[in-house]
Amino acid sequence: MAPASESPLTEIEAAEAEAAIALDAFLPYRLSVLANTVSRAMARLYAERFDLTIPEWRVMAVLGAYAPLSASQVVARTAMDKVQVSRAVARLLETGRLDRQRDPADGRRSLLRLSGAGRQVYRQIVPLAQAVEARLLAPLDAAERAQLDRLLEKLQARAAELP
Repeated sequence: MAPASESPLTEIEAAEAEAAIALDAFLPYRLSVLANTVSRAMARLYAERFDLTIPEWRVMAVLGAYAPLSASQVVARTAMDKVQVSRAVARLLETGRLDRQRDPADGRRSLLRLSGAGRQVYRQIVPLAQAVEARLLAPLDAAERAQLDRLLEKLQARAAELP
């Protein structure tokens, strides 16, 4: 008989212990932690200096590369929640970093692009972002970087197929 201080696991506790996931080996968890760690490092560079949140910078980055876009296109390109994009867009419009105009092809939707002030901030942040990327990738040689690119493309394509 087990001592009173060592109570046996209940069936539920035993089932939960069996179903536990090894997070350190679980790819979705590892990717999330990596993305959040890199995002926080980036945010330290632009949050104080440019008064931007992570979602605001992501919106600016996508518009800097692909503008003009509708808000729904920004959602698709960033994989961010509609509410996050909406709040970021509202604040960027309020601070004068975005311009919004009606889509001439479809008057029901608006197109977003960086304003002059937004382009100026974007041009200052891009080299900072590239420096963080270079530091992150520094331990990898050229072949490993190319392999990482291929693997990320494969994973992104497969993730897009998930329900």
